[in-house]
Amino acid sequence: MSRRTREINRITTAIITISIRLMVLALLILLLYEAVVRGFAFGHEIFYAEAAEVAPGREITVEIKEGETAKEAAGELKKKGLITNDFAFWFQSIFYDYQDIYPGIYTLNTSMTSKEILRELNVKPEEESEASPEARTVSGEADLSKDADSSENRKTRAVQAELDGEDIYMEEEESGGWIEEVEE
Repeated sequence: MSRRTREINRITTAIITISIRLMVLALLILLLYEAVVRGFAFGHEIFYAEAAEVAPGREITVEIKEGETAKEAAGELKKKGLITNDFAFWFQSIFYDYQDIYPGIYTLNTSMTSKEILRELNVKPEEESEASPEARTVSGEADLSKDADSSENRKTRAVQAELDGEDIYMEEEESGGWIEEVEE
């Protein structure tokens, strides 16, 4: 081969190598962009739950069978049109600690968010639960809602902890923020 042919081959190889590297880099950037967009959309579905339909929505009756898990219930809720993403619903049940769903017949609305649906499924239906809310207890403690904890229940737990000899602190919500009282 002549010197000129070798020179052309070397330049051609360099151009092809650079082109392949640029295509691979562009593909990696595209995949990274797609991962970020999908990750954001999934996070948005989990932390900013939206209803399947706008208010007033439709009333739909759902039966949760004995032993049905949150993942299985999510599939049924998606089929009925109450939620849009069954995986996000299942992930919310784990993240927000609503994994215990009770069997029964529930009337849910398509304008409810998935978190509101989880709250409903986490409370025994009235047909099964004949006891009053004050009578429902778990290990001697009052059954508290997942989102709100009344001041009286916190004080009751604080008194019980003092009797048990535990060091605890109480949080009181004031209009200006959180105030912590630490007992020494």
